[in-house]
Amino acid sequence: MAALLAGCGSDDPSSATVVSSSSDVASSSSVAAESSSFETPKSSAEVKSSSSSVAASSAADTVETSSSSAADTAAVSSASNATDAWYFDDAEGACEKCDSYTAQDPVLNDRGGTGSITTYGSITEKETSLGGACNYGQTNIQYYAAIHVNVSSGDDKGPWNGGLACGGCVRVKAKTPDGWKRVTVRITDRCPDESCGVDLGGAPASDIMGNTVGRYYGEWEFVSCEGVDGVWGDSTSIWVKEGASAYWSVIQVRNPKDAVKSISINGAELPLFSGAENFWEVPQEILQSDASVKITATYRSGTPDVWTISGAALTEGEANYYLYDYRE
Repeated sequence: MAALLAGCGSDDPSSATVVSSSSDVASSSSVAAESSSFETPKSSAEVKSSSSSVAASSAADTVETSSSSAADTAAVSSASNATDAWYFDDAEGACEKCDSYTAQDPVLNDRGGTGSITTYGSITEKETSLGGACNYGQTNIQYYAAIHVNVSSGDDKGPWNGGLACGGCVRVKAKTPDGWKRVTVRITDRCPDESCGVDLGGAPASDIMGNTVGRYYGEWEFVSCEGVDGVWGDSTSIWVKEGASAYWSVIQVRNPKDAVKSISINGAELPLFSGAENFWEVPQEILQSDASVKITATYRSGTPDVWTISGAALTEGEANYYLYDYRE
C-alpha cells in the first residue's frame, strides 16, 4: 500500500486544472450514451428553405428525414449489437492537457466505470506486481492495477468489494494527445482514494501516459483474463497461506481466468476469511482427512476450474497446487 499511496492516493485535487476543451469533460454517461453519439444534428445549411418550391422542398425534406432516421437507427442498432462497441474510437478521443483531469468521484455503469486513470510505481522500470492487497506475493505480472474501493469517500460502493475484484482483468481506455489509448490489466491491489478510478502499474501506465504522468480521464470495462498477454504471472493454481495446519487453513486462487466469485469443496461453499482479503477458509474436517476432495473455483465469467486433491494437502503452508497437475 505504500506504493499505492504514491500514486492516485497522492494526487492533489486542488492542483489539478479543469480542462477547457469539451473533449476533456468527464462523461458520466453509460455505454448506451456513447453509442447514441452516432447521430449529429443538421446544420442550417442543410435545411431546405426556398419559398419558391415549398411543395418540392417539403417532399425532399420528408424523404431526407426518413432516410436519415433509418440510417441513424441502423447505426445505433449496429453499435448496440457490436460486442466491442464500448471501446470504439470517437472524434473526441484526443485531448490537450490530458494529464490534468480534475479529480472527482468515479461513475459506475453496467460494464465498469468512468473517471480518473492514474499510476503508481515506476513507468521506466516496468516493475512486476508485488501482489498488493490481493496477497499474491511476488509475481511476474507486468500488466496490473489497483481498483477503487469507494465511489464517494468511505462508502465502500466501489468494485473492490472486500477483495472479490482480485484477479479479474480490466480493459482501460484513456484520452491522450494521440486519441484514445487502451490497455488490459489484472487487479492485484486496491486504491481507497475516492478520486481514484483505476491506478495503473508501471508497464500499462507507460503504454498510455508515456513520460507524462498525471491524472487522465478514462473508462474501464471488466473482462476475462483469458488470452490476454502480460497479466499472467504463472499458471492457475490453489495457494495455501503460510501457517496452515490440521486445525486452520485458508486458500486462494492465483492467476485465475477472471475474478473469483466463490470457492467450494465437495459442493459446500467456503466462507471468506476475515483476516486477509482474497482468502477462503477451509473446514477442519476437510483438513483432518486424507480423502480426496473436489475444489471448485467459480469465476465472474467463464467455466469453473476444478481440482481433485486430498484434504490433508491443504495443511501445508505455502503449498501451490497447479491446475494442470490436479485437474478433475
